[in-house]
Amino acid sequence: MQTIISYNEREVRHDGSHDDVNHGYNVWVDLVDPSPSEMQDIERSFHLDAKAVETIKNKSKKPQVRILDKHKFTIALDMKFKDAATLKTEPIYMFLGRGWLITIHAKTIDLQSKVLALEEKNHPILASSIDALYYNILSAFVESYEQLLTAIELSITEYEQRSLYRPTRKMLEHLDSLARQIIILRRHFWHMRDIINFLMHLEEDKQDVKYLKIVYDDINQLIELTESYRETVNSTRELYIANVSLQMNDTVKTLTIFSAILLPLTFITGLFGMNGLDLNNISKLPAGFALIVMAMGMISATLFVFFKKKEWIMAKEAEIMHHRFEESEQKKNPDNEDASKEMAEKTRDKIVDSEAG
Repeated sequence: MQTIISYNEREVRHDGSHDDVNHGYNVWVDLVDPSPSEMQDIERSFHLDAKAVETIKNKSKKPQVRILDKHKFTIALDMKFKDAATLKTEPIYMFLGRGWLITIHAKTIDLQSKVLALEEKNHPILASSIDALYYNILSAFVESYEQLLTAIELSITEYEQRSLYRPTRKMLEHLDSLARQIIILRRHFWHMRDIINFLMHLEEDKQDVKYLKIVYDDINQLIELTESYRETVNSTRELYIANVSLQMNDTVKTLTIFSAILLPLTFITGLFGMNGLDLNNISKLPAGFALIVMAMGMISATLFVFFKKKEWIMAKEAEIMHHRFEESEQKKNPDNEDASKEMAEKTRDKIVDSEAG
């Protein structure tokens, strides 16, 4: 489908033609999913670059701008965020010549509505040169990127709340997908900023370049927001892992309590259930039974001393920090052992004072 809008300072015609360029009109040709015959007609009428037309046929989605002999060729992206795993991108191709602009895109992009919305906010667009329309179309896409980031921010907020109350493995997969989408968004924003920066320096003498300066500031803010969202996703992932660890600790704690309750009962059952022990005549214990009890006591005492030496049980935090600090200082300064011990003693005293306070 093809729509031709011809306009100047006096009037706007929505039923224009290609020849209006020769009569002092600015001509905007909007092509929606053009057929091969429509592409050939527009290529012949405006003498479009053959390589650029071939790029359109290949459906390239890489944002770029090319300066050709008699016109400029630009590729921008319209992006829509459906969920954490889906980022839909549709290219829009623009040819800008002297007094005319051609836009080619899919029917999912309502470009004319975007321009009309801009016209309501900024009336002089259609009264200005064709460059102003071109710049404001780029501005419309940057404005849609802001709405895209708003949707991402709402998704991140939802995942933060769910990570506090109902953390699941599926949510972690969504966070990973969201992090990848943010990286892709940042790359697209970089490309768009490069396009705008290139046009600003190329056409800095034109009056309508003021629109580009506003867009350049907006795209820089979007890049900064993207960086902050990436950090937020990472912190949400850490929060998820922390909450899962807390849930696991509670589960292990519950199991440990039941184990501690059943352990004495199991010990008594195993001890008095040994063969050779007569419970009816318990006053006369066999000599082997006494040896087994002694061996069990020695093993328990040895393990207790070993665990205490390793500071796994009955060890205060101050003592642990003291020994670790002393070992690290000795490794750093093997020749100054007294100074290392003195520094370790001071560190332990500070920890003890803080715990007492």
